[in-house]
Amino acid sequence: MLEELSIRGLGVLESASAEFAPGFTVLTGETGAGKTMIVTSLRLLSGARADAGRVRTGDEKAVVEGRFRLPAAGERSALIDDVLESTGAQIDDDDTLIAARTVNADGRSRAHLGGRSVPAATLGDVTGELLAIHGQNDQLRLARPDQQRAALDRFTGTKAADLLAKYRKARTAWLETLDELDRRRADSREIAQEADRLRFGLQEIEAVAPEPGEDADLVATVKRLTDLEDLRAAAAGAHRIIAGDGGIEPSVVEGLGSVRSLLESSDDAALADLLPRVAEALAVVGDVGDELSVYLAGLPSDAQDLDALLSRQADLKLLTRKYAADIDGVIAWADEARARLARIEDPEGSIEELEAKAGREREKVAELAGKLHKLRAGAAGKLGGKVSAELAGLAMGGSELAVAVDLLPGEDDRLAITVDGHRTQAGADGADRVEVGLVAHQGARPLPIAKSASGGELSRVMLALEVVLAEPDSGGVMVFDEVDAGVGGAAAVQIGARLARLAARHQVIVVTHLPQVAAFADNHLVIGKVGGGAAGRQTSTLTALDRSERVAELARMLAGLGDSDTGRAHAEELLETAEATRAER
Repeated sequence: MLEELSIRGLGVLESASAEFAPGFTVLTGETGAGKTMIVTSLRLLSGARADAGRVRTGDEKAVVEGRFRLPAAGERSALIDDVLESTGAQIDDDDTLIAARTVNADGRSRAHLGGRSVPAATLGDVTGELLAIHGQNDQLRLARPDQQRAALDRFTGTKAADLLAKYRKARTAWLETLDELDRRRADSREIAQEADRLRFGLQEIEAVAPEPGEDADLVATVKRLTDLEDLRAAAAGAHRIIAGDGGIEPSVVEGLGSVRSLLESSDDAALADLLPRVAEALAVVGDVGDELSVYLAGLPSDAQDLDALLSRQADLKLLTRKYAADIDGVIAWADEARARLARIEDPEGSIEELEAKAGREREKVAELAGKLHKLRAGAAGKLGGKVSAELAGLAMGGSELAVAVDLLPGEDDRLAITVDGHRTQAGADGADRVEVGLVAHQGARPLPIAKSASGGELSRVMLALEVVLAEPDSGGVMVFDEVDAGVGGAAAVQIGARLARLAARHQVIVVTHLPQVAAFADNHLVIGKVGGGAAGRQTSTLTALDRSERVAELARMLAGLGDSDTGRAHAEELLETAEATRAER
């Protein structure tokens, strides 16, 4: 439930805060005092689009903060727990959660949940589970077929929701198969051309059979062979100096051997100490000579080897020009081409197979659509009967609500299915067209509610529907913004009574201009205008009333007679009547 609401800089409200108790809370006040700003602030906490025009003139920003008491951990929505865990939002020690929204004068907005900055949509995910707001625009939405279908589904409880989730999943899979089938049919020529290109590329690559990193290795080898004679002369000369060639000049190895002999022939200790180093030098020079011998032996004897390598390099360059920047990329392209070709040529992906798959999925969708239709058709009469009973208590005793569930016409061959032997269409929410009609009097035929109901009647129908839909549930906050618009007299009294009954299961917050409705509230808050204020601007206050103050406010609402004995007497009588009616329940 909503325990506290704080507002700063929103509309005419400079700074206002109020604590909300369980049950039925009513908000009243003079025209222009800012009653709707309370609903606007709750809409902002519900993630609604921020409007910079709502920021109070002269203020830099508007700030709305609400404190909600959460249901117990095992009773609240799993969505709330998921959001709290993913965002790191903190629940206070008293099991309350603070939600906040800031709207700057330049249009930017910020949302916070449990002390953490979150997207406005995430804030709305949580608060949307805690409160439901019904305003005059919501009454108009009731005239829309999708909202009427949603109301009927709500009436069935979780049954329709579970079936609808399965239906949507099956329909999505079917549509994906149909899309793939359409693409295969439309692009069969392009696919055949693509397959030919892939096969040609693979044949070209396989003919060359490149090895990973081969292009880089060839560059080094070719560079070496291009300077073959110079390399041979350098290596041979170095080898000749080290190992000798049998000529007159001694080699390095021979020279070092002579040095060792001379040192060994001496008895001097200092010269003897040099022998290990000479031996080490002989070993190193000998190793260099051996490596030079191996290098010379590996050099080609003529230019034919170089020509073969250059030809191989040209083949590899042809592949890198066509398929990738280097040979490793060419090999990767070939792997991807084989995988793509396997998908194209996969017999399970043939048009015939896809057609068979689509047929099976169509049957699954039709089966689930049939179950949904049966469930909705069975619930329609029950919903109409219960709402009609509520309307009888809202001064619409001669009216009835008729809920019709018909199959959609099968106009789209692509999405056509058969339900109960009738051709219909698989819509996004099933194969049903739900229409709520209002029977004005006994014997009359039902007419669409959008055409037959006045504004006041639409308000009462919506309230009756909410009362019926709320019966299985408990908890949560229900906010009504002038649900009594276009209503007066006895009908207003009945609306107040129904709201009080709704408050037995929910926290109900109502913005109203009718004293008959306000009298039924458990708690009464009034929004008053105060002239002047900062920079001479008008501001508003939000005050909780005691019983005596309620009588004065009800008198004002009745006829502007708040300070007269007659006005107070009328208000007192109205309040006592409402209290007696509530006590009887």
